[in-house]
Amino acid sequence: MKANYFKERYLLYRAKNKDAEAFAQVYDIYTDRIYRFIYFKISSQEEAQDLTSEVFLKTWQYIIDGNEVKNLNAFFYTIARNLVIDYYRKNSQKEVSLSEMEKFGTEPSTGKKEIERVEREIEFSKIEKQMGKLKDEFREVIILRYIEGMSIKEIAEILQKKKGATRVMLYRAINALKELMEEKKKD
Repeated sequence: MKANYFKERYLLYRAKNKDAEAFAQVYDIYTDRIYRFIYFKISSQEEAQDLTSEVFLKTWQYIIDGNEVKNLNAFFYTIARNLVIDYYRKNSQKEVSLSEMEKFGTEPSTGKKEIERVEREIEFSKIEKQMGKLKDEFREVIILRYIEGMSIKEIAEILQKKKGATRVMLYRAINALKELMEEKKKD
């Protein structure tokens, strides 16, 4: 964890000095995660690619303008989140399904791996249907925590909330999802 932190700080230092190669390394580290986050929230691969590029362009400009970035991970997700909000203001489209997300980036497999993939897809499909019923903020906090694997601290920075409030929101989101899943079992 600390090695990544120091590497990130070093790359940021180099990027701040207009080192494009350092920022290219930052791009390589974060591009898949940011793309996945954006793609999960909108249903168009092309739009997700465009918005992902915009995230990195905005970040590059912010850094070379001499602004300080304390947590690069949170900074990227904050920009991505804001761009998605702007996107939805301009367009009215549905969010991509979890099952579509599962299909994205997976390789064909055979035998036991194929069975596991199908089982995961069925489970994702069930969760996806219930996630669509959650409030946007609950859905977002679950995505950031369990799909993107972020810490409570990182999520709090992105959502611009205190860690305690973020922890409570995540707890409530999980409970709301559990309740929806239990209702589904009863049906």
